[in-house]
Amino acid sequence: MAYKLKEFPNVKNIYRNLSVASLYEHSLKWPNVKLTSTGALSILTGEKTGRSPDAKRIVLSENYTEDLWWSEGTPNIPMSNESYQINKNLGINYLNSLQQLYIFDGYIGWDLEYRKTIRIISSKPYHLLFCKNMLIEANNNELLNFNPEYTMINAGAFSTSPLLNDLTSSSLIAFHFENKEILILGTEYTGEIKKSIFSLMHYLMTLENVLTLHSSVNVGPKGPSIFFGLSGTGKTTLSSDPNMSLIGDDEHCWTDKGLFNIEGGCYAKCLNLNKEKEPDIFNAISYGAVLENIILDEESRVVDYKDDSITQNTRVSYSINKINNTIIPCVCPHPVNIILLTCDSFGLLPLVSKLSLNQALYYFISGFTTKMAGTEQGIDTPISTFSSCFGGAFLTWHPWIYALLLKEKMEKHNTQAWLVNTGWVGEKTKQRVDINISRKIITEINNGNLINNEFDSTPIFNLLIPKKCGDIESNLLNPEFNWSNKKKYINELKKLAKSFQDNMSKLNQDNVFIDVINEGPQLPVE
Repeated sequence: MAYKLKEFPNVKNIYRNLSVASLYEHSLKWPNVKLTSTGALSILTGEKTGRSPDAKRIVLSENYTEDLWWSEGTPNIPMSNESYQINKNLGINYLNSLQQLYIFDGYIGWDLEYRKTIRIISSKPYHLLFCKNMLIEANNNELLNFNPEYTMINAGAFSTSPLLNDLTSSSLIAFHFENKEILILGTEYTGEIKKSIFSLMHYLMTLENVLTLHSSVNVGPKGPSIFFGLSGTGKTTLSSDPNMSLIGDDEHCWTDKGLFNIEGGCYAKCLNLNKEKEPDIFNAISYGAVLENIILDEESRVVDYKDDSITQNTRVSYSINKINNTIIPCVCPHPVNIILLTCDSFGLLPLVSKLSLNQALYYFISGFTTKMAGTEQGIDTPISTFSSCFGGAFLTWHPWIYALLLKEKMEKHNTQAWLVNTGWVGEKTKQRVDINISRKIITEINNGNLINNEFDSTPIFNLLIPKKCGDIESNLLNPEFNWSNKKKYINELKKLAKSFQDNMSKLNQDNVFIDVINEGPQLPVE
């Protein structure tokens, strides 16, 4: 049945909530789309193969402007309403010039009390297939009277002019919270759809005293665990464990009732994907899944997951229903454990450390990791970075607001935090820690085997290292044992500690959270 939108009177065909099969038929007409040997769809996203964080803008309004996180260096850059309207009109005019458009009507979040309704409008059918994977689709009865509260206008194939916005590129991801709109121009990378919605939830949920988390969540024998971490730290891989029940792989909210997944699917990195090490992800790449920027054999259509000739940020989106041990609906009780994942390329942090409450807040607000290649435009080699709350690019309020919400919930529900390094350990280590070792650590945490362990303490950082962790070699647990030159090890620790302190000084300029600061790394007085 034909669908009409008053903003697009010239568009001949507007398709709403098409089936997967129909979206396949529409998508395969595009030259950048192919069918793979496993039945998944393969797409190319054009020039942009990663997020464009410098293109994010928030429209100014007297109703909320003063309270947002506007400090220098934050991800939130103000935009005038006039500039927004100019760009919105450009995007709508572009979409109105097309023969067909696609609409997704559905929900953000699995908790019926907190979920939000959204409409996504795009010119590309495979963008809507991505939305079917990553959000919760409204059913036929719900569609009869569906009235979306929020709208995303995705005119990503149309590039804006930097002269209109003081932008550094032709891309724009703009949030107009007052109008309840998101506008995307100049990028067809599907990750922008996902992360724009995540930023929206960071704004909305905080107003309801709900904590939005860049995390994965699974449920083990002792209860749920939250995994914090930036892209490439192992959230998706480590939470997709056949022995655990999955709630979600990337975006969650913590309410007074427990945890819920914001999304309806998973968005996993594909580079060097291995069936034996990541069977859940590998097997999920089937009919309905959308692969991005991968290379496949032209004859057999078999994907080469080792090929990074387009980008190192090869991705796949798939419905969470493809994971056999998923809990549906994706909600669960309060967490027993919080696991802060970091990828330390310096080999200084332990594989696993038990954290006090204030240490957990310190490392949460620091969000230290190594930014992995390919996750953003222009990132080709690993870079040490700090991203507040392990998701600084998506925050709208000051990081301490999220940290204080975390403190409140951890205290109330007696949640234990752990720091887990999925990167390198020690100077001698030439390769990243094997994913199976990281899995063993997570299993020990989830089974409750580490909580009453005996612990050693690291210098400067004062992190508690368990003396035993299953059958993992004990020498591997302590990074100091993997440095041949102890003096060099201490000097490198001091450098890392100084970078932590410098980062924290930017976030705590009023010096008011002394208890938390004092449990971060402490440089010796010399």
